[in-house]
Parts: sequence; C-alpha cells; structure tokens
Amino acid sequence: MSSQVIPEADYLMRMADGTIKQVNPFTHTEVWTVPGRGNRPLGVSSPNPSPLNPAAHDAHCAFCASRYLETPPEKARLIKTSDGSKILRQVCAEHLFDTVAEFRRIPNLFEIVSFDYWQKNFDYRMPDHIEAHKCRYLASELGRQHVLQVVDQRLRASGLDEAERNRLSLDERLQLANAFFGGGHEVIVARRHYVDGATHDHQLVSSGSLTPQEHDQYMRFTVDALRDMYANNRYIRFVAVFQNWLKQAGASFDHLHKQLVAIDERGVQNDLALRRVRDNPNIYNEAAVNFAAYRNLVVAENDHAVAFAGFGHRFPTLEIFSKSERSQPWSHSAEELRGMSDLVHGCHAAAGPDIPCNEEWYYKPPDVDVPMPWRILIKWRVSTPAGFEGGTRIYVNTIDPEALRDRVVPRLFQLKNEGKIAPMKIAFECACTPNCLRYNPAVRQQESPDRECPPWSEGPASGE
Repeated sequence: MSSQVIPEADYLMRMADGTIKQVNPFTHTEVWTVPGRGNRPLGVSSPNPSPLNPAAHDAHCAFCASRYLETPPEKARLIKTSDGSKILRQVCAEHLFDTVAEFRRIPNLFEIVSFDYWQKNFDYRMPDHIEAHKCRYLASELGRQHVLQVVDQRLRASGLDEAERNRLSLDERLQLANAFFGGGHEVIVARRHYVDGATHDHQLVSSGSLTPQEHDQYMRFTVDALRDMYANNRYIRFVAVFQNWLKQAGASFDHLHKQLVAIDERGVQNDLALRRVRDNPNIYNEAAVNFAAYRNLVVAENDHAVAFAGFGHRFPTLEIFSKSERSQPWSHSAEELRGMSDLVHGCHAAAGPDIPCNEEWYYKPPDVDVPMPWRILIKWRVSTPAGFEGGTRIYVNTIDPEALRDRVVPRLFQLKNEGKIAPMKIAFECACTPNCLRYNPAVRQQESPDRECPPWSEGPASGE
C-alpha cells in the first residue's frame, strides 16, 4: 500500500456548489457529501410497535436472563454486590441462576475463527486451568446436559439432520464442546433486552440507555475479557473488539452485546496504521485530534479522552480517543477507562437507540513496537454503499462532519442538563489543547501554551 502523505488541505474541502470532499489521512478513503442527499430520515424506529407480553419478561431472545442454558457455558459474569460489583468466573451450570448477571461473557456459538483453526494450524491446547474447568463442568449431570444440548443446537444450525447427529458418538459431541471453553470468539451480553418498565418492542436497551456507571462496568468487563484472551492463547496477534447495534448494522439479536474475535494477524487496518505512525509518530495528534479542533469538529472532552466528528469515513463517524500515554486498554487506570467510557456512552446516547451503528475498537497490537492511542469509532449505518462506490472507490456519506457535529452537540447539552450522561465539556467548552494525546513520548513532556495567558506587565512609557 502507498505510504503517500495526504496534504492536510485535502482532509476536508467544501466545493463552490456545496459538495464536501473528504480524504481519510490514515486509510486514504475518499468520501463525498453531495448537497441534498442527506435530507432523509435517520433511524429505524417502528411506526407500529407491538405490545410486550408480560409472560415473556427476561425471555425475549437467547441472550435474555431467564434463558442462560440456551447459550454455551459462560466464562464470567459481573454481578451487583453491596460493595458495588464483582466478577464471578467459571460459574457451573448448577449455579447459573443463583445470581443475576448484569453482564455475561459467553462463547459465540458460531465462531468467526474456530477453535479448530487454532488447534489444527498452531497445535493450540487449552491452558490447564481452562481444561480443569471444562472437566468440572462436564462432570455434573446438568453441566453435561447443557453442553450436549448446545452442541446439538449448533449441529442443527449447521444443517445436519437428526440421523446424522445421532451417528456422532458421545466423545465426538464432547470434543465439539472444546470451542465453548477454549475458543477465541466471545460475546459480552447485557442483562436487559428492553428498558425497565418497557411496554412495547421498540423500547430496546442500547449503549446510550445505560447509566454512565453501567456503561463503565460494561466497558471494564469487556477490557477484562480482552486481556484474558491474550493471556490464554499465545498465538493471538490481535483481538478485534466491536459492537453491532441493530440488524441493519449486522447484529444477530437486537439485544445489547459486544464481540471479541481473536485472529492470528494484525489485520490490514492495523498494518496500514502502523506504517503511517512509523512515518510520523505524532500523526494521531496532527491528522486527527488537532485537525478536528482547528475545524471545530470536537464534540466533547474530559480529562482522559476527546471525541470529535470524524472525516474520511464511509459512514457518519464519531471518534473517541484516549489521551493516556498507555496504548492498550488493559493498561489504562480506572480513571482513564472511566473517561473513555463516559465519552463513548455520551456519543451513543446522543445518537439514540434507533440509529444502527458499529462500535469499533483500535489499539496497539501486543507485538507492535511503536505507541498508538486507543481509539473507538462509532459509525452510523444510515446508508448503503452501492454501484457508484464500487465503480469509483469514492464513497457517498450523506452526513458531513459539520452536520454530524451539529446533530450531536445540542443533544449532548440536553442529556448533560438532564443528568443522563456524565459531566463533560461539550463543543465550545472544550480546551482543544494541541497534542493532547500523550501516547507519543516526543510530545508528552512539551508544555502547551496556557489558553488564558497572564496580561503583559506594563513597563515605563516610551521616553520616560
């Protein structure tokens, strides 16, 4: 791929007729916003929502709290306690309903990268503590029934008829269950399907529907899983973390969840970013946050993170960058994690639950030798690339960065005044200090000029 440097003047240009052209300085993606094409409704709210059946409370889909046995054996859960919250790990089948999980960490029944992939290509073997948990789980009658039931569910979904399934021995079925204990595709599932007191099926719980405290727990629990996945499989080179919200954004269930997928490559996006940051170690300051500040695209900021309307994306995108000098989520302090969580939560809340979106995490892969900031992109899936994009590689984004900012900022102020999001500085309140990202050691110690400089001292008048 080309390492050509995109001139800053090309990042975001407004033509005489109002067409806005954008080029992403990291991916070189070219995007146009054409006047008039953005005048369409956003979101997918149902015009005729259906009333909820009270008898189906907490049982609306396989991720719901009364249907724990319909998902593979969980790896961990976060519960409320009198002291706050606590993580329980490797809960056995007999105790699944002893506590209420605010968030659960479970294997994905249909892996993108399978357990067989790791086993056959790398001779991967589960660590002893995971093997021991598997044996304990299968040693109980209820645990074994649970596992065999989920294995059968997976085989049916794979197209095997009853006769073909019955030909598999018990050992063969249990061998398939290795993916549930040692696999590398996991899901973080929230407790609620609908908001408390919901009466109709459009009242879903989204990331923005959580309280700031709940969202912080959601993010911290995800980071805990991320760190654990790297620790349990030394062949992993990158774990992709993402959230698909609503079916239009790729979700299988309209039930709030994140996914973590381990792969044995860094991925094209990371390799491209690595090339850019080696060419210019300060590129994330210069070509992202600084530029956004100079163009008044910053929408929110706190002590530990900054959010802005992104440019050069196929979809309207909000970008949230950690200011930490640490490049990986699991190395962040509790305060830094909370700072990131608050801005991500605020951006989701500003969008509302009806806009399909993807949340994508980017951070320094463990085997990379240069620092890169942790950043999260929230992409609104409000348009569908079609023939024009395929034929030209120019993407039509119906909402330009300034229009995105103008949609989000008033909503952030409203939510802040209502106490529904954490305290943060919004738009013109933000300091927008140049080089605020501290990942780059070369600029970390530099002093930025004070925004409120002291007045000049008045010396003697000329000639005195």
